[in-house]
Amino acid sequence: METYNQNFARFYNFAAGGFANSIVPKILEFYEGTSIGRTNNSILDLCCGTGQFSLHCLSRGYKVTGIDISASMLNYAIANTRTYFDVGQAKFIQDDATKFTLNERFGLVVATFDSLNHLENEVALKSCFERVFTVSEGYFIFDLNTRAGLQKWNGVQMIEDEDMVVIVDKNFDEGNRKAYAKFSCFIRNNESLYERAEETIFNTLYVMDNVRNALLEVGWKDVYFAKINNLNKAILQPEEERRIFVIAKKYEIL
Repeated sequence: METYNQNFARFYNFAAGGFANSIVPKILEFYEGTSIGRTNNSILDLCCGTGQFSLHCLSRGYKVTGIDISASMLNYAIANTRTYFDVGQAKFIQDDATKFTLNERFGLVVATFDSLNHLENEVALKSCFERVFTVSEGYFIFDLNTRAGLQKWNGVQMIEDEDMVVIVDKNFDEGNRKAYAKFSCFIRNNESLYERAEETIFNTLYVMDNVRNALLEVGWKDVYFAKINNLNKAILQPEEERRIFVIAKKYEIL
């Protein structure tokens, strides 16, 4: 799985907040409407990045454990959640999403902002599903960029802020089943000078039927695809969406 340098983590910390703001209320509304969600306030934020999703959950009284492979990302996550981290409501662990082990169990496990697209292939993805299954007592919710979404990875985009300028060059490689984004970051330092940093990330293209089958093979039940605006409603053609949310429950709904 990919890891990230300090300057890219700084950019991610700046850019990821808007996505977290848009999805956290909807995911928690879904979870709080389930039987386990009314009694279990423990969340595992897998591939937690700089901790924006975790922060929202913590502010609503949840106990959160975050896992990420990047030490630079985790430094921001701890800083962003310092009030909760210092009293033990939040903790963060550097580990691999395909290999981690924990003694704790969680009512809800999430992996957001297409973080699981950053795994190398479907074998790694299934390993992640197995790891999550061992620590889950309820639901696993994650989002993926689909083929329709990754086909839009083309062209150049510029992101500007008073402290940074970021140029993103995206392309989709159908043959290698990967989409790539090269980030050229110019970030102001403490001396008001701009430092340049480059990072190239990838998204792996998954077949949605294969994703569902892998979850079922691991033991997950009631697996379906949904849009973020209605996580209770299964959609039958997930490949037509650019981004899809996957809902998996560990136990069958009776």
